[in-house]
Amino acid sequence: MGDWVIGALINLLGSIFINFGTNLLKLGHDERKKLFVLNNFGTRMKPIIYFQAWRVGILFFAIGNCLNFISFGYAAQSLLAALGSIQFISNIGFAYFILNKIVTIKLLLATAFVVVGNIFLVAFGNHQSPVYTAEQLAENYANVVFLLYCLGLVFVVALHHSIYNIGEGKMLVPFSYAVVSGAIGSCSVLFAKSLSNMLRLSMSSSGGGYSTLHTGFTYSMLLMFLSTGGFWMARLNEGLSRFDAILIVPMFQIAWTFFSICTGFVYFEEYNVFDALRTVMFVLGMVSVFVGIYLLAPDDDKPSKGGEVLKDGPLVLPKTSIFSNDVESLFMSSDQNSQIKDMEIIWTSYADENC
Repeated sequence: MGDWVIGALINLLGSIFINFGTNLLKLGHDERKKLFVLNNFGTRMKPIIYFQAWRVGILFFAIGNCLNFISFGYAAQSLLAALGSIQFISNIGFAYFILNKIVTIKLLLATAFVVVGNIFLVAFGNHQSPVYTAEQLAENYANVVFLLYCLGLVFVVALHHSIYNIGEGKMLVPFSYAVVSGAIGSCSVLFAKSLSNMLRLSMSSSGGGYSTLHTGFTYSMLLMFLSTGGFWMARLNEGLSRFDAILIVPMFQIAWTFFSICTGFVYFEEYNVFDALRTVMFVLGMVSVFVGIYLLAPDDDKPSKGGEVLKDGPLVLPKTSIFSNDVESLFMSSDQNSQIKDMEIIWTSYADENC
């Protein structure tokens, strides 16, 4: 069994853990909002850490990321990033069993496009994973092409952050939020890959032992990993409180996958293994992924039927009902809580006073 297969299996398990944790995080936010409604808005919302679903979700999310970290030492970054498509399959099951959602045909079709696209990315991606020395890794970070790529990332982040601040477009706002999160947060994949590579090098017979870990390069990579990973975690948590999970989670994963692949291509020069056929198949895989994103879009784009994102507050409050009509077009709640439905007019007046 090749090293890349071991890395792929570990990464698949980690991806499932991450998605399970993500849905539990969303469940915690939902419980928090319901409790706020049932208390007739009489007190401030309890801190999210007091909800058990959220705490368990954090645990699974952390374990999943640890497994992914280990997998980066055994397979190419672009391959493992593409394998994140398994989260789209598990997301349907978890949303059904944990969040009591009913999956629509449109969502299944969108998920199928995304999964098929990622299968193409995996099948025709890079299956190599050489072990680099610290000097080689440092040299790659100073490469002119990689520095130009980083400059392009800065431009993308600035552009989408401005789009998000404008706040127009029901799909554009969460998409821009996910792009900014993925562009910066996915850099943690590169730093994790570098750290995992150093760890694997230290365990090899010719790697020099664990003394190779006690270098300034290793500590700088660790600091950058914690910084970008912390940013990703904070943005994920905030995004789950502002947008519906079935909409924002796939967007997060797409942005994460896309930028992780691009970063691995540029930094590790993984494109060197591509011929004409593999390039075409890889591009087709990316097209299939973006078709899936398009199918995830709500049917109605009229501003009178949707909700507004309150960027200065912790809640996503719709203008006309408790749940956004766009979200209901994808998922319909199977647990109709009559008491919360009776509070609908209170939600409307509360939103009008704070928008």
